[in-house]
Amino acid sequence: MAEHRKQILEAVSFLRDRIKTTPAVGILTGTGLQNAASSILPEFSIGYGDIPHFPVSTVEGHPGILTSGKISGRPVIVMKGRFHLYEGFSPTEVVFPVRVLQELGVKTLVISNAAGGLNHEFSPGDIMVISDHINLTGVNPLAGPNENDWGIRFPDMTRVYDKKLSTLAEKAGEQEKIPIKKGVYVGLRGPSLETPAETRFLRIIKADAVGFSTVCEAIAGVHAGMKIIGFSIITNINDPENPVPVTLEEVLEIAEKSALKVDTIIQRIVEDIDATGQDRHTDR
Repeated sequence: MAEHRKQILEAVSFLRDRIKTTPAVGILTGTGLQNAASSILPEFSIGYGDIPHFPVSTVEGHPGILTSGKISGRPVIVMKGRFHLYEGFSPTEVVFPVRVLQELGVKTLVISNAAGGLNHEFSPGDIMVISDHINLTGVNPLAGPNENDWGIRFPDMTRVYDKKLSTLAEKAGEQEKIPIKKGVYVGLRGPSLETPAETRFLRIIKADAVGFSTVCEAIAGVHAGMKIIGFSIITNINDPENPVPVTLEEVLEIAEKSALKVDTIIQRIVEDIDATGQDRHTDR
């Protein structure tokens, strides 16, 4: 853990010399969703591979670029691309970006992903605000020695996704005429997609969408004391009685079509968050 924290701090020191304003919001984009934060007015941009110790994305649809700038006049950092367990990254490597954002002062974390729909009321292209998640990856990024400077040993997980931020997203959807769904996201390790039997099981446990990311990052975000909102773009519907093969190309196509809608929602949310990362309409 000591070596891992040393690497985080070296990456942060490198970035802090180049990012002059403390960011209020950090945004992690999922597969095909690099345009989910395209409204940013960039001030600094760099490839992951040029940041000390930073992992490098290996999956199509994850450009691997960090950009700082402003959305709606508020300082943000956008990380286009993430890391997955199925790529061979450890849980601590998967959440490396979250720890960097934490050390840079980020208080609000926006996570997006492309996901398979389990809820029959959903359709491809729908945007689902994550109300809760189920971790079936088999790992936890907090396992091992606890870094007390980052958070407590046993963080409470009863309110992972901030209800006030979810409400802001729903209001933004109404105002922009963008339908918003809500549901439970289940995270698997991947990379093989679900069998029909697995899909039936996931429905039994009341999951609405399934994917290979997000839960580790959300757990680290809770540990860091961040306010979190998650978006799943439903790229296909898993029907165990009539299974249809899914390709990465199809996932990317649907995700890319929905990315600008997500960007609109994020833009409206950021407008309502002050420089400390809090909802401007509360006195917290």
